[in-house]
This record gives sequence, structure tokens and C-alpha cells, in this order.
Amino acid sequence: MATVAEPAMHSVAVDPLDVSRPELYAEDRWQAPFRQLRETAPVHYVADSGFGPFWSVSSYKPIVEVESLPEIYSSQAGGITIADFREDSSDVRMPMFIAMDRPKHTGQRRTVAPAFTPSEMVRLSDNIRARTAEVLDSLEWNKEFDWVDTVAIELTTQMLAILFDFPWEDRRKLTFWSDWAGDIELVKTEELRLERLKHMYECGAYFQGLWNQKLGKPPTPDLISMMMHSDAMAEMDQFEFLGNLILLIVGGNDTTRNSMSALAYGLDKFPDQRSKLEADPSLIHNTVQEIIRWQTPLAHMRRTATQDTVLEGQRIKAGDKLALWYISANRDASVFGDNADDIMVDRPNARRHLAFGHGIHRCVGARLAELQIATLLEEMAKRRMRVNVLGEPERVAACFVHGYRKLPVEISKY
Repeated sequence: MATVAEPAMHSVAVDPLDVSRPELYAEDRWQAPFRQLRETAPVHYVADSGFGPFWSVSSYKPIVEVESLPEIYSSQAGGITIADFREDSSDVRMPMFIAMDRPKHTGQRRTVAPAFTPSEMVRLSDNIRARTAEVLDSLEWNKEFDWVDTVAIELTTQMLAILFDFPWEDRRKLTFWSDWAGDIELVKTEELRLERLKHMYECGAYFQGLWNQKLGKPPTPDLISMMMHSDAMAEMDQFEFLGNLILLIVGGNDTTRNSMSALAYGLDKFPDQRSKLEADPSLIHNTVQEIIRWQTPLAHMRRTATQDTVLEGQRIKAGDKLALWYISANRDASVFGDNADDIMVDRPNARRHLAFGHGIHRCVGARLAELQIATLLEEMAKRRMRVNVLGEPERVAACFVHGYRKLPVEISKY
């Protein structure tokens, strides 16, 4: 797996309630500051951070309120991450439909949505099961390996290659581009910003070649063909094309892959819950929701206020940046109970999680993510396969993608 260079951690005095700090995620100690925010200041202003000033929205109710009012809280005005576009740098705007407001968002989302309908999930399910079985059957029992690379990245990258009709032998390029695209820490230095841009252009050039190969040919059920044959996306310029590619690559790769890694790490961390699941495979589909809730593979989304407004008693000004911390809302005791930091495979309301967002921008590929994770758990259950974690994971040091770089494990029978 391509490992993205990460800037050195800051040693200067820090605001303990600035939850954008990368070390909180690298060291897995984000839980306490978020708990304090939820209890004392669910809408909290951070005057200074590595990403400039922003409002932290950390509890369930105000996040749902913001997501339900897209005219007041724009996705387009400032983008979807806490990192700002820098006019004075090498930044290039790459529009993508998740970072658009209505009506353009509606048309572009509608273009790719047919790839994720229930009928498409039925069509893809046998293929997903066969590939999952093949990967699991290739694993050696009772021998250490990296779960992230061998299982999670491999399965999700294969799925992306199928969705894009991408050359199979080059599929790991998708992983590489996803890592560079999703790491928002890179915006903090001009050198890494330029290197990221170089890789994004390589991605765009490769996909432009795939687009050109499909010109004049009948529609096929892959995302490139769907874009090409739609009124909303057929005339995209190169930057909008690249922006939407990055959205679909990161959305399809980082999210599912990090939930698949959380499945191994989290169930090992809560062995009583793992035993409950092993004894009752009918809990698998609920467990999928619980794992996604517990991990929350995208920690935040950003909105920008289009007008002066009030949120939870706080005066928000037009132009203010808000970080919606899904990772914190999914620990909100008022919704999930006092044990929200734990995995509970039979949690009755696990499906209420906000890991896929809420409202018009809810993840278009949610069903596919759920199907892939459920299939992995089902195939593990068939083989009575238990994943034993052998050491702490290496985690992504960033506040956007909440994930794992490496996870040493071995598999055994139960």
C-alpha cells in the first residue's frame, strides 16, 4: 500500500478542544475531547487550528439540523472538508457532486445512483461473494499478515475496478490515488500539495483514456459509461471529471476498507460481542451497522453558512465554516446510550448512525458498502474464521479519513 508522507506533529501549545489535530486520530485519543464537547459545547467555536477557524458540531441533533437545511448550510460554498481551498497556492478546483448544492447536485447524483440500486446489488452480489471467498481462502491460518492490505484494501479495490470497468492488473493504482486524494493533512505544505496534484493529474489522464475508449460505444453498467451517457455529466470539463472520479474512488475505497479493518480490530477488542456474533450469524446485518457506527470511516463533513443563523444558541455568521463530526455524533449517549463507545452486535438502533451522512448528501453507495461488509462477515462465519489482532494498528493521522494503514493479525478457527 502506498503510504502518504505525513507532516511532523506540532509541539506548540494546542487548544485541547481543537479536534482537527491529526495526532488525536493517529494515537486514537479523540474520544475524550469529543465527549467533553458533546457534554459542554455541542456547537463550539475553534478560533485557531491548522485549518483556520471553524465551528465544531459534535452531537447528533445539531448535525441532523444542519444536514436538513442545505440552503442555509452549503456544501458548495467551501467544499466538504475542513481544509480550505487556497487561492494563493497550487490548489486547483475539482468540483464534485457531493460538494455541490441543488440543482446541479441533484442531476449529477441521479446520474451515478443507478449503479447502487437494489437491483444492481442483487446483480453484483454473486460476484462480491465469489471474490470475498477467493481472498479468504488465500489466507494462511495461524500465520501473521496485514489485514488492511491483504483483505480490506484488496476487496475494496477489486470492487472499485469492477464499478469503473478499470483494468484489473492496474487496480492498485486506485488505492494509491485514493490515499493521496483523501489525506487532507497534505494541504498544510506546498510541497505535498504539489505532489498530491501531480498524482491527481495522473489519475485524471488515466481515466480520460478509459473515457476515450468508450466514446461512440453502447452504454455499459459502469460508472464511466453512466457519466458519458447522461445529460448532467456528459459535458464535464477535465477538473469536474477528475473531482467526481476522486469522490467515487475515495467514497468507494476508504470508507468500506476502513470498516472492514474495524470489523477485525473492533470484534477482537470486544471478545464477548464477537462470541455472541459467532454463536448467532443472524446478527451479521445488525453488526454491519454497528461496525460502521463504531468506526465512522469519514470523521467529518464540512458545511459553510450562507447567511447569519443560530444553531443550538450559537450565532453563526454568513461564511462561517462548520465541521460536522459524524465520528462524535455516533458516540452520542442521548441516541446510543452510555455504552456508545463499545461495540454491541445487537444494538437495537445501530442503523441510526450518521456515518453515511444525512439528507440530500447521504452516501449514494451506502447499500454497496453494507453488502460488501456483510458478505465478508458471512464468508468468515462459513469458515468459522476468527481474526486475532497481534498488535496495535498503524492509523491514519488525519481528521477526515478515519482509518487504518496496517493491522497485524492471524486467523484461527472457533
